[in-house]
Amino acid sequence: MVTSQSIRTVLIGAGPRGTSVLERLLANWAPAAPSGSVSSGSSSESAPVQAKAGLHIDVVDPYPAGAGHVWQPGQSRLYLMNTQSFYPTLIPEDPQLAAPVAGTTFDRWRVRQQQDPLPGLTEEELAELAVLGSDDFPSRALYGRYLRSTLEELLALVPDGVTVDFHETSATAVRPSPDGTFDVELAGGGTLAADSVVLALGHLDSRLSPEQRQLQAAAAQFGLRYFPPAVPADVDWSTIPAREPVLVRGMGLNFFDVMGQLTEGRGGKFVDAGDALEYLPSGQEPLIIAASRRGTPYRSKATLESYYPASVTLRYCTGAALRRFAAAGIVPAFDHDLWPLLHRDALWAYYSTLVRSEPAAVQDPARFLKELDEALHPHAHTTAKWEEIVRAVIEGHVRPDSRLDLLSLAAPLAGQPFGSRAELDAAVVDYLLDDARRSALGEDDPLKMTIGALHHGRAVLKSVVADGGITDESWVAGLRGWFESFVEGLASGPPALRAEQLAALARAGVVSFVGPDPKFGLDRKAGFFTAASPWVKDAAAKARTMVEALAPANRVSVNESPLLEQLLADGLVRPRTMMTVEGTPVQASGLDVSPHPYRPVAANGEVAKRVFVLGLQLSATQWGTAIAAEAVQQAGPVYASGQRTLRDADEIARAILKP
Repeated sequence: MVTSQSIRTVLIGAGPRGTSVLERLLANWAPAAPSGSVSSGSSSESAPVQAKAGLHIDVVDPYPAGAGHVWQPGQSRLYLMNTQSFYPTLIPEDPQLAAPVAGTTFDRWRVRQQQDPLPGLTEEELAELAVLGSDDFPSRALYGRYLRSTLEELLALVPDGVTVDFHETSATAVRPSPDGTFDVELAGGGTLAADSVVLALGHLDSRLSPEQRQLQAAAAQFGLRYFPPAVPADVDWSTIPAREPVLVRGMGLNFFDVMGQLTEGRGGKFVDAGDALEYLPSGQEPLIIAASRRGTPYRSKATLESYYPASVTLRYCTGAALRRFAAAGIVPAFDHDLWPLLHRDALWAYYSTLVRSEPAAVQDPARFLKELDEALHPHAHTTAKWEEIVRAVIEGHVRPDSRLDLLSLAAPLAGQPFGSRAELDAAVVDYLLDDARRSALGEDDPLKMTIGALHHGRAVLKSVVADGGITDESWVAGLRGWFESFVEGLASGPPALRAEQLAALARAGVVSFVGPDPKFGLDRKAGFFTAASPWVKDAAAKARTMVEALAPANRVSVNESPLLEQLLADGLVRPRTMMTVEGTPVQASGLDVSPHPYRPVAANGEVAKRVFVLGLQLSATQWGTAIAAEAVQQAGPVYASGQRTLRDADEIARAILKP
């Protein structure tokens, strides 16, 4: 590929996605190469662009480039990633792509800093690096330092003919010009001219839901404190009073950020007390009253030496099996076609692990596995439902207390009444300690390996559902309707240490729980927020402070980005619309885009050929867009979805450079 004219592009967003596009632009720009030549070992599809003119890249973001908003290196080190050091990367490792100019995976960078640290690392960063292993969970701050360091390496090796300017401000508008170029307007004045624009906007503020607006208004009226959904690093946690109740809604990953700031962040300490952790309060903690729909936090991750459990291999929900739908001209439905395959894998993972780790729970293990294998085979029977045949095999061999209830894994308190909140607290502590114990067993725990199968399957499904790979009805009702929250509560949890810490906090009286299906309200007479569970026979919890432990809603239709609002208002982009099974149109969470490289579809149906979208705003086309790119592991499977975002960045870069 040869370009003979100057190119100007604007990357809006300088977090990991925008930096990926920058890295791919540099990698695909071949300076001083003879016209028509191709780098050794590169195919014509992946050959760098031959440079005959200049490339100018403007990068626009109010936050420092590289780390962007979420991964700021200066944030609290109590905020942990929910993946281990060996997992994330900003640099692609796909040999089909142009070789990177600089940079490496986070884990290799970690080792490099331990051996020969950069002179600019802070004492806190050096202290964390000194004890951080490949299997440990790094702080978000340290990952942000890696992102910034990688960007600095790239900028030190910018090829001839390329210039890069950074603008630490917001883009407020993108307006097309009659000649096919764009004017990008900046906050505070100034305009950038561009031949192409990349929207890598990342996490955006969003409008509150009607209920959240009511709670916020009530807080202002009655002198209460209400903390809406936010990036945790943006919140001033010091304004929450000590020794007073605080209601915290949500027990996903953001909950553990809140928990850490209000306990260890206030001087409390966790100490080893034999078989369990003990919490020593500082006296500056509030009483945290935690509530969520399930009544329990996300399950903690198993202790593994790889991202996916090595003892679990998918047998049914495989790439080859799912490609057969496309080969037959079928657009699969999630509940009817895809979930039954993954369900089989989850069952096999559980019972094969049970036979290996707890053989006494199974009568005649060898025969049981043979019969189970036959029952799970998708074409083994035609008259009876496969679930009924599997159930009969299990009931004939497995002790009742060792049988799997898959759907209850994510809701362990479902259907259980409690006489008091103290009784509930004791049950949640038991659940947390059991979950941490199972995490420590790793590959030998049947439940964790069931979750491991779902985790494997999620990686396979990401590829098959992208770009219209399943029906709209399935996307709305199945994938996003129930499966997403189900699998996230099982496979996207925190390190097991967080479960042990939460149990210690509950035993110390610093944390209490509301119970499943909580209802929130306002006691206007007394001036309190309230929360109560229909499953707990006790008075409602009350507090003058309430925290939404949630990220802002990732829905383009409720965003508060001046840029995205302008693009929507001018009709240059539109939300994707999907049809439910009843034929009702519903707005999806992300933008409507053409197939990759993703270009937005305008309100009139036309495609903006020189505008590209990458990241969270693709959430109506891709699934799991918030997860970082996955470094290639030394052991275990390599899934195409692991580095999908980096390949998308490469496609965008090559489209930008194409004359």
